[in-house]
Amino acid sequence: MKIVSRNEELLRDALSCIPQPSSRTSLASCSRLIRFEDISAAAFKIQCGVQKTPCMYSRLSKQYGMDIYLKKEFLQYTGSVKERGVLYLLMSLPQEQQRKGVIVASDSNFSMAVAHHASELRVPVFVILCTSTAPARVRMCREYGAMVISYGATAKDSQLHARRLAQENGYLYLEEEDSAVYLSGLGTVGLEMYEQVPKLDAVIFPAGGHCGLLAGSAAALKHLNPHISVIGVESESFPVLQQSLKAGHPNDDQACNNHHFYGDVSGVCFGSNSLQLTGKLVDKVVAVREEDILISMLRLLEYERATVDAEGAIGLAALVAGKLPELKGKRVAVVICSGNLELHLLQQCIARALTLDNRVCRFSLVISDCPGDMSKLLELLAREEARVLDIKQERTFVTSELFTVEVICTVETRDKMHTAQLRNALLERYPTAAWTER
Repeated sequence: MKIVSRNEELLRDALSCIPQPSSRTSLASCSRLIRFEDISAAAFKIQCGVQKTPCMYSRLSKQYGMDIYLKKEFLQYTGSVKERGVLYLLMSLPQEQQRKGVIVASDSNFSMAVAHHASELRVPVFVILCTSTAPARVRMCREYGAMVISYGATAKDSQLHARRLAQENGYLYLEEEDSAVYLSGLGTVGLEMYEQVPKLDAVIFPAGGHCGLLAGSAAALKHLNPHISVIGVESESFPVLQQSLKAGHPNDDQACNNHHFYGDVSGVCFGSNSLQLTGKLVDKVVAVREEDILISMLRLLEYERATVDAEGAIGLAALVAGKLPELKGKRVAVVICSGNLELHLLQQCIARALTLDNRVCRFSLVISDCPGDMSKLLELLAREEARVLDIKQERTFVTSELFTVEVICTVETRDKMHTAQLRNALLERYPTAAWTER
């Protein structure tokens, strides 16, 4: 069931007059997809329902050689920028439909935003989740005020059940799509950033499957200042947007094999409207590795005290990976759009990121099993100011000389230079020491 409004009619009319990708189109004709007036109207209408999040100068600026401003959308009530589009979508529904209610079927940020804002607007809201959904997500949707129903072993089962309930009871089935109303709500991020940071040179957004934020905000920014560079960032593991732009239509062939880590950015459900806007208004789309995203999450935790997920960190990851050298010395805003990192992933992500950042390392060596030899090793580590995280001794399965012990040690260092210093000191004292490569 699709939402039809005056904005949707404008959107359909605009799509019919868009030329082929090979021809050049003026900014004015592109803006008809979603007009700047639509984004301004959305900003006015939702201003009392969502946070006007800060866009703050970051201490990471010196590290990466540019003025970095972080738009902290993870501070929204449900921890996601999706609230903007969802609230405007719900407020735009006819009163009769608001009375009947809405239904969603996923454990995404979109569904949590629907659960919260529908409850705030006193719209009956139902969330259908498959039985494998994390208990924390189920609890949060209930706490936001939704009626949560567990059904089916897979997401497809729960979606089919939700559609059936919608048809039988008159609920409006909602899924994240690229209607003009939804994109206009998301585009208010670009509007706010332009007001908060004067003389912007570039803005970086998460991209991937759900590129509505990128498309909607690009429409606002390019209307206000066509010289601002708008950049999208997606994962190398599934470069959905880049391949879709090259093909000229949404590409559904790419699948994410790590949905729980990537979250909403791993989807392939954006439509031709977002793709058209992105192709016309976005200056560049780059892809980053999973390792860069993890290190970006670590940087945000250390420097900004921000616990964000992969979707929230992927924009900064482009700067961490050095993918945008042309921005050196420029004034750059990065959207940190989501902070819904599942707790069971938090420890794994931090541990892996510290290893990738050469700050947790492991080595093994063989020493004599005599009193004092272990203390000498610990003295060396203390002298080099390495923090011992774990140490194990293996006597039974050692293949070297009798009466020796293999020591496997995990230590924490300050940075890459400190790690190299420690490695040299160990090799000088224990030439047979083996360093475990990450």
